[in-house]
Amino acid sequence: MRDHTITIDFPADLAIQLDHVYVRYRLLKSQIRTFKEYAIRRIQGQVEHAEFLALKDVSLSVRKGEVFGLVGSNGAGKTTLLRLVARIMLPSQGRVRVLGKVAPLLSMGAGFHPELSGRENIFVNGTMLGFTRKEMQAKFDSIVEFAELWDFIDVPLRSYSSGMMARLGFAVATETMPEVLIVDELLSVGDQAFQDKSLGRIRSFQEHGATIFLVSHGMETIRKMCQRAAWLDHGEVRFIGDANEAADRYLDSPRY
Repeated sequence: MRDHTITIDFPADLAIQLDHVYVRYRLLKSQIRTFKEYAIRRIQGQVEHAEFLALKDVSLSVRKGEVFGLVGSNGAGKTTLLRLVARIMLPSQGRVRVLGKVAPLLSMGAGFHPELSGRENIFVNGTMLGFTRKEMQAKFDSIVEFAELWDFIDVPLRSYSSGMMARLGFAVATETMPEVLIVDELLSVGDQAFQDKSLGRIRSFQEHGATIFLVSHGMETIRKMCQRAAWLDHGEVRFIGDANEAADRYLDSPRY
């Protein structure tokens, strides 16, 4: 049974709560190259699926105003967990509760169209975040100023470097302070000056009560920014607690 609701009994001091969460994916056992081949095999009863557990009995809570870190190897289930918190997907089993407006920065350039200009993408992305065109017009100058992209704002996004796209995505998503901000590795892209500016904005959000869910392969970022962190391995939580200890346990693990 799936449950992804915000209820009145949500603890007053929490922003995020996951209770015994599982996420199951069905994967094809054999490679099928075309839809026609899939249809023929399906009719013949030759399509076999295998079940993959991306998350296994995950329970964790994040307090309001906390910077909470998530560490783990590639394939550990971090992105799946973030998608649950961002309300992009539902769990197969268990309960996910998130209080407040969420601004997800889950992947570089997510929601951007490469053939549109930076200017056009700002308005498209703003609409996806729930803002009106008038609201985005009021925010436009501040977004471009923060991203430092005035010279490229009318250039198609396909001409942007990965760092420029990350800067634009971060500037759009954080122009208005959310109640929950999800950051997935984006701070590792771009020059040091912009990384420092981005970290400064995140700290400002925290000082004003926002909750930050931060994923990074950089353990120094986790140690510097987070009070607590969770180590995720093969879809299971191996440790939740002090950020320094979470980083140490992850670095000491055989899979690292």
